[in-house]
Amino acid sequence: MREVLLLCWRDTSHPLGGGSERYLEEVGAGLAARGARVTLRTARYRGAPRSEVRDGMRISRGGGRLTVYPWALLAIAGARLGIGPLRGCKPDVIIDTQNGVPFFARLVASAPVVLLVHHCHREQWPVAGRLLARLGWWIESWLSPRLHRRDQYLTVSLPSADELIGLGVAPARIAVARAGADAPPPSVPPGTSATRSASPTITVLSRLVPHKQIEDALVVVSRLRETIPGLRLDVIGDGWWQPRLRREVAALRIDDAVTFHGHVDEETKHRLLSRSWLHLMPSRKEGWGLAVIEAAQHGVPTIGYLSSRGLTDSIIDGVTGRLVTDRDELVEVARELLDDDVERALLGEKARARVAEFSWEQCASSVETVLAAAARGERRSGIIAGGSGASLDGITLSSRPDRRSA
Repeated sequence: MREVLLLCWRDTSHPLGGGSERYLEEVGAGLAARGARVTLRTARYRGAPRSEVRDGMRISRGGGRLTVYPWALLAIAGARLGIGPLRGCKPDVIIDTQNGVPFFARLVASAPVVLLVHHCHREQWPVAGRLLARLGWWIESWLSPRLHRRDQYLTVSLPSADELIGLGVAPARIAVARAGADAPPPSVPPGTSATRSASPTITVLSRLVPHKQIEDALVVVSRLRETIPGLRLDVIGDGWWQPRLRREVAALRIDDAVTFHGHVDEETKHRLLSRSWLHLMPSRKEGWGLAVIEAAQHGVPTIGYLSSRGLTDSIIDGVTGRLVTDRDELVEVARELLDDDVERALLGEKARARVAEFSWEQCASSVETVLAAAARGERRSGIIAGGSGASLDGITLSSRPDRRSA
């Protein structure tokens, strides 16, 4: 496999870039390090160059939030004619990232297409407005599975694979390559009792958008601050929903207990995590939850929602963190763990030990296996571990333990 084209609506330098963009770029960097020629086509934003090279990848930008899709298709079609921003790009395989909707690269590309789906967006579409929500969900749930009925699918967790099967995607065409995690910067000591904040501190590491439900973390602080003196919340990340969250902080009268740090560098992010007692991830939907792993690197357990689906893979309930069913339970479990130093530390250390299972090198190797097979016209399924995968054929993934039915 000599050349790969990656399609994604954003890259990690985009102001709204997040974990899904990080996943694709880490894969791209890993493929480039293995000798492949890698091009990432993504949206342009204010101040961004149209083209640059980063981590061995060429990044080509064009279009905005919605126009990135047609401009990418035109660029792919132009490349076949030897013109346009992707001229000279002759991929053996293309990764088409479906963030709600795909690029529909297979309509204009001559190379095989692998559809990367982090998770389904049914719960997130309403924020787009009634008409766009109905159209978006129809594309995601009906049109895309039929258009890509012969293509290889790639996802990041077993719950996400289960969702795809629910949309009619054949299990034999769904490969799972779990995300990795970078080691914290050498300048930041791993989280221990010596690095923890003297006062009880909760952290949220997330993009600030509606479906992340950061409001629920604010409610935790509001309800617990009287019984847990000195309780603080560090919100790490940025997004267009921040003004709304600040208004909610004011309404709850917890201004003195909440700090919005915005988008920070890696060192600052890990220093904040190393001082944290507990990490909350109250997201409505996640494909995997990279922030869970980053918190775990510092021995910080995460509480998240069972209904988010992807967190049932990144959090082992009762072992490396806790999964809860609603906001009231989120508050009560946070209270329990903040009050119980021994249980909190035990969950954190088990979470830290599990981090060793995940690396970006392993992730890139797994994806390379899937891409190489697709380039040969073959399919892979199951969890891919750098060259192998357990087939999902005949397995009903939703039969895995799931407290939703309890």
